[in-house]
Amino acid sequence: MYVSAVIAAGGKGKRMNSVKSKQYLPVKGFPILYYTLTVFETLREIDEIILVVGEQDLDFVRKDIILKYKFKKTRLIEGGLERQDSVYNGLRSCSPQTDIVVIHDGVRPFITHGIILESIEAAKLYKAAGVAVPVKDTIKIVEDGFIKATPDRRKLYAIQTPQTFMYEVILKAHEIARKEGFYGTDDAVLVERLGYKVKIIDGSYENIKITTPEDIIIAEAFLNLGFGEFKKR
Repeated sequence: MYVSAVIAAGGKGKRMNSVKSKQYLPVKGFPILYYTLTVFETLREIDEIILVVGEQDLDFVRKDIILKYKFKKTRLIEGGLERQDSVYNGLRSCSPQTDIVVIHDGVRPFITHGIILESIEAAKLYKAAGVAVPVKDTIKIVEDGFIKATPDRRKLYAIQTPQTFMYEVILKAHEIARKEGFYGTDDAVLVERLGYKVKIIDGSYENIKITTPEDIIIAEAFLNLGFGEFKKR
């Protein structure tokens, strides 16, 4: 099967308190996005990578990331106003040969080859798959400043990426959502609302989304320890 990866990297990083978008911030001398792309570029089963970035970043990413680091599988396209719009642009830019698409956040550099491959196999079997980890904390539902309910923690998972789908399923889900003006918090919810069951596979607590300044410190520690697909740098 032909597998495409759509990497969403158009965020502004407001919570990072940085002028530069978070995906371009350096961690041990390399931009965060470099690490993420490296994982997908070095996985044989990924046939192409569609990297979606903001219009203002196209020239920078082409020159200072794709060409500089000699990424061969990666094609660059312009994103949209929201993440969902950007992913849709990425889906429409996939090769006509695409059977399966792996959708991943550009600021999750510690994803592993093994988890990506598990998600691909799950998508082959179930049409839709998501990566998640059990929540560690007790979760409370709060209304008007007071606890309303305490869900059973054993049933609660923190969703991560990648989320992996048969191409025709996720494309249809995005097109229907656009037609109906529906915006979801992730891609899985778009196929859920069409009645598909999304298979959950085990993620990793190291598969963090780098969002705040504290996450940069954690990422540096992970690299020093050789987490993910990276040896000590």
